[in-house]
Amino acid sequence: MSTYPIVVITGATSGIGQLAAIELARRGAHLVLTARNEQRAEETKKTIKELVPNTQVNFFFGDLSLMKDVKRIGNEIKASYPKIDVLVNNAGLHGFKQRITSDGLAEMIAVNYFAPWLLTHTLLLPLMNSKHARIVNVASEASRNHGKLTLPEDLTDTSDFTARGSSIIYGKTKLLNIMYTEELGRQLDGTGVTVNALNPGFNVTGLGRELGFSSALAKILNALHIGDPRKGADIIVRLATESQYQGVTCGYFNVGTGKPIVPAYPGGDITMQHQLWSTTKEWLQQKGIIDPNEWVIL
Repeated sequence: MSTYPIVVITGATSGIGQLAAIELARRGAHLVLTARNEQRAEETKKTIKELVPNTQVNFFFGDLSLMKDVKRIGNEIKASYPKIDVLVNNAGLHGFKQRITSDGLAEMIAVNYFAPWLLTHTLLLPLMNSKHARIVNVASEASRNHGKLTLPEDLTDTSDFTARGSSIIYGKTKLLNIMYTEELGRQLDGTGVTVNALNPGFNVTGLGRELGFSSALAKILNALHIGDPRKGADIIVRLATESQYQGVTCGYFNVGTGKPIVPAYPGGDITMQHQLWSTTKEWLQQKGIIDPNEWVIL
């Protein structure tokens, strides 16, 4: 078993996730990464090993839009690593048209919200075995543009939307990340596991990959020094490792300053946070993804 800190990261084959993985490797982490594409995983592993040759990197493969894959990945990681020190739920998707998964979920909410909820749930025991583990959820200030949150209806809403209307759906998924972070943090009080969310700022990596102009737009923004992904990676690494965040939980922190942010309503509403948790758990149980007799917090 590795003597280095075990750090699990989703969405680390590109963007801020890959940059955070590289920096965490420099700080001595044993990296446990998820991926959907084996070629991109190999390219990522090669990149990390070239920069930090002694890093241990292991990949687990699956599609984070499918709950059976998320549960399987979680169980495989748990079987390999009975103690996990950091979990970074970074993988995210901004889709510009509606796609519905085989679970009957809208793809964006499946990847951005249900996947981190379920993966975290599956890995709770190895996280608690660490005694001082940190869970870091990548949210966004896009959460301020979420329309109106209606529970439980919004969790299973598969209504069609336009590219322009996609921003509200994306913002809603990021609001759910913040709400879930605070609820889980309270539930884990006393276990030694902390849970915090972050705003990574605006990043050009993977920007609008479904839109034809994304590459040209990314070049323009890079030339203007707008959307630097290194800043988003930096706040991930800080929350995952730095002493100033040791013992801090239920927070939502900003890129750059690292200071707390007050989330948009109803992000901080405790009643709605608990309702969100309960309805998510109930849906997963009804679908047979979580056994009703399985250990679940609350």
